[in-house]
Amino acid sequence: MNMALSVRHQHLDEMKPWSDRQHLLECLSATPEAPDVMTFTFRSDKDNWFRYLPGQFVTLEIPVGPEQSVMRTYTLSSTPSRPFSIAVTVKAQASSIGTRWMFENLKPGMRIRAFGPLGDFTHIRHPGEKYLLVSAGSGITPMMSMTRYMADTAPMSDITFINCSRGPSEIIFRSELEYLARFMPNLNLGFIVEACARTDLWSGLKGRIDKAKIALLAPDFMDRTIFCCGPEVFMDSVRSMLEAHGFDMERYHQESFQPAQAPTPLAEVSDDGAAQAATSIRFTMAGKEVSCPSGQTILQAARGAGVRIGAACESGLCGTCRVMKLSGDVEMNHNGGILDDEIDEGYILACCSRPKSNVEIEA
Repeated sequence: MNMALSVRHQHLDEMKPWSDRQHLLECLSATPEAPDVMTFTFRSDKDNWFRYLPGQFVTLEIPVGPEQSVMRTYTLSSTPSRPFSIAVTVKAQASSIGTRWMFENLKPGMRIRAFGPLGDFTHIRHPGEKYLLVSAGSGITPMMSMTRYMADTAPMSDITFINCSRGPSEIIFRSELEYLARFMPNLNLGFIVEACARTDLWSGLKGRIDKAKIALLAPDFMDRTIFCCGPEVFMDSVRSMLEAHGFDMERYHQESFQPAQAPTPLAEVSDDGAAQAATSIRFTMAGKEVSCPSGQTILQAARGAGVRIGAACESGLCGTCRVMKLSGDVEMNHNGGILDDEIDEGYILACCSRPKSNVEIEA
């Protein structure tokens, strides 16, 4: 009997949820999925369980150098119905820095910091009677998270799952999806590849996604709730096709890490040449109080004072820089990286919030 395993085991109700402020992630495994695609699985370094919604994302702080780190946002491919670990499935591009470091250096036992999970791209918050999940390349990851969750909790769910890739060998999770389809009678798979090599055995659809292929794979797509994820040009194409066909876009949801609008510029100096009075920001956890010039964001003020607030997109989209505002007023212009109920609780995004009065921030 493995005594170490016996001592280590805890039931879920004996554990506490993972917290990005208190716990690190410990790498459990690194598994190849497709060319230049790897799944990294993590557990909590303090034996906590993970509470999140299928389709949400985390931001990893990746130590690419001795004194250098980069923030990279990845969607979770795992399912919260299996809460003892989480996983991200990432594709390394030629220009990748953080992802390449993970491929070459991240090994079981290593620990890294993460922020989240966050995000609104989930069927839990946008439920439908039946779903059409459309993805391209690594955009399959949130679709996989939602499908795995429904396989565990609602295996009779009506899902049409369309994934586009460059070739048959690059279809991520193909074997697992075909396995899940054996036990989910209403899971219908549709794979589209751009091209095939002579050695590829492929009898499916080829070319780029279009209205005809969507209608062939999902004849009732007009009646479905649609989730779409992939490169921006791919999502723009799908969205345009649906709009042109008269689809009810209230039932269309897409995941994007590109801001819908440019961040609000810094406040301008008034006509008489005098800047508005600076405000005071007190960072309670760091025990620091700083003066914040007019137009400066809370994130900028924190960096100037040496106060650490995690940030990735810095455009109000990813939600990594979410902090609790304890007092005072701010002007926040975000791009969807924070929910209304989170704002009601007192949270703000430091990257796109500018003080309107003296404020206290839990950081």
